[in-house]
Amino acid sequence: MVTQRQRIWGWFFYFWAQQPYFTLLLTFVFGPYVATLFASGVDAQSIWGNMNTVAGLLVAVLSPFLGAVADKAGGKRRFIAFFSLLYIVGAAALWYSEPGHFDIWFIALFFSLGLVATELAAMFANAMLPELGPKEALGRISGSAWGFAYLGGVVALMIMLALFVEQPSGLTLLGHPPAFGLDASRHEGTRIVGPFTALWYAVFIVPFFLWTRGPRQEGRVSIGRALTMAWPELRATLRDLPRQPALLRYLLSSMLYRDALNGMFVFGGIYATGMLKLAAVDVGIFGIVAAISGGVFAWLGGKADSAFGPKPVIIACLLLLIASALVLLSINRTTVFGMDLGPSGPKFAFIAVGAAIGAGAGSVQAASRTLMVHLATPGKMTESFGLYQLAGQATTFIAPFFVARATEWSGSQQIGIMPIIALFVLGLALFLAVPNFRPSRDPA
Repeated sequence: MVTQRQRIWGWFFYFWAQQPYFTLLLTFVFGPYVATLFASGVDAQSIWGNMNTVAGLLVAVLSPFLGAVADKAGGKRRFIAFFSLLYIVGAAALWYSEPGHFDIWFIALFFSLGLVATELAAMFANAMLPELGPKEALGRISGSAWGFAYLGGVVALMIMLALFVEQPSGLTLLGHPPAFGLDASRHEGTRIVGPFTALWYAVFIVPFFLWTRGPRQEGRVSIGRALTMAWPELRATLRDLPRQPALLRYLLSSMLYRDALNGMFVFGGIYATGMLKLAAVDVGIFGIVAAISGGVFAWLGGKADSAFGPKPVIIACLLLLIASALVLLSINRTTVFGMDLGPSGPKFAFIAVGAAIGAGAGSVQAASRTLMVHLATPGKMTESFGLYQLAGQATTFIAPFFVARATEWSGSQQIGIMPIIALFVLGLALFLAVPNFRPSRDPA
């Protein structure tokens, strides 16, 4: 007999298993490694942006439709199982990115496959949140899950840096050659991040499938029948959105600020590599600091969410993220806000910004998920989270697209990240009109 506590912990382990795709592949290890394979940081930032644009569009198109299918057919776990297989294949294939034998289109295909798979699986996992406890406890549960996920990212990143990723000397952070006889001259210690991420997921997803089962859904239909029913119902839901102004405002605002946050994750490591010329290990240390900060503040933010509601948590986080992006814009190889802080000053400033970004990112994502539960249409939770995923992905191409274009037009990585700041500001402005939901469940 599986207890409620086990169900919650199984759900936590989904996010622990998933997190390395973002921590290791998207941001702190594989992304910066890809940047080193190009002649300039500008080229890397542009191509990486275009690749993530395509992945974001695919998620945007598929998520609300699949959410509507799942609400009719039930069985969110089987959808997660299918996308888990694609996640593992996409991550494992990144091993084939050896310098001199590097095919950007092959890497783009499999990286995007894994990224699309993990985003879609997360939609079904997020839709399970209301099944895990009463509404007044969901903020704490959601925040704890994000904190646990960030902890998983930290552990995975520390393992990679300590045992595998080569510094310019050919040695890992512990001063040893990459483990298992991997060849540092062929960057095998860094390239193993793909198979490592796939193995991590395959091992740690097991508690989720063992423990986390939702209540059996009444009136389930076959997948085939659900496919024919999903589009008309989704179309009706979309037509009805203007009559739900709170939900519509929230979806539009979160569409902008989550796109900006995605842009920070996508380009943070590449910016550090190209603009600041930081080594992979330095970017990894930045990642550890950001992830630890994210985990701690996601947990604290979850407690604040349960005490005061998600809205004040989200506003505070967005202000922190805007300030962090402005500081990041001021950092170059030699100065911070035009001040010479010595040879190590910019690196330490970059790491401090990472801590602030992690703090804001963890809490804002956890609180955003909780607010979506309060605003979702009863009986259509997965479809509602499909719309939430659509809001997070429909314009996911905007940050990568405008960062890529601004970088190309200006020839400057600093100017290239300015669209991210604009998206945060616009998202915050729209969000101010969204209602709060306090623990009493009364909108304020």
